[in-house]
Amino acid sequence: MKLAERDELQSGDRKTVLIDELPALLVRVGDEYYAIEDVCTHDGQPLSDGPISDTEITCSRHGARFDLKCGKALSMPASVPVKTFPVEIRDDGIYCEEAGSSIAENNNHPQVMQLESPSFQETRQATPGETQSADSMETDNLLEVLKEVVDPELFVNIVDLGLIYNIEQIDSIVKVDMTLTSPACPVGPQLVQQSKMALERLDDVEEAQINLVMSPPWSPDRMTDDARDKLGIF
Repeated sequence: MKLAERDELQSGDRKTVLIDELPALLVRVGDEYYAIEDVCTHDGQPLSDGPISDTEITCSRHGARFDLKCGKALSMPASVPVKTFPVEIRDDGIYCEEAGSSIAENNNHPQVMQLESPSFQETRQATPGETQSADSMETDNLLEVLKEVVDPELFVNIVDLGLIYNIEQIDSIVKVDMTLTSPACPVGPQLVQQSKMALERLDDVEEAQINLVMSPPWSPDRMTDDARDKLGIF
């Protein structure tokens, strides 16, 4: 299918198109053209407004970067590649095969992402791992328990990821304000359930109430230094 005329895009330009009925981006870098599905695999939102540098596109929300050539996820919080489509340059325009392929589909083994340091905002929304509680010692004990809950995609515990916004214990009830790396996080229900179970295993906890909040939205700035080290972010 024809995606664009030969002279329609200049280097660095992009065009939104439909390929196999999927929203996609056609991007020109120098004399090369790349077609990639217009979706961030971290939160399911479009990549269309993200900045492009060389052959990489960055999600404007959480900083995940993807390789335009093969769709590989290059930085957290994304760990799943995005679909790419083969592009052919002809005399009369830029074409794409309608049967696209992705890096995950073209290999018989899971992709191992090589982490690189993302660009973080200078203004932080919160101190990494910051929580609020009247009794700091009690809070520390509860947080240590929650460190048993590990994000299965990132292999880092939810405390070091900065997902716990507030935690307090009133008598035998623990109340937790918790967020996710994105509203569409596929492991969200699992993390909530595991957090509840971990806290309710404590002798003095009868019930753990997990309240999911999305404001302020999570960003990589909330991670602790230990989490950054584990993810290879320096």
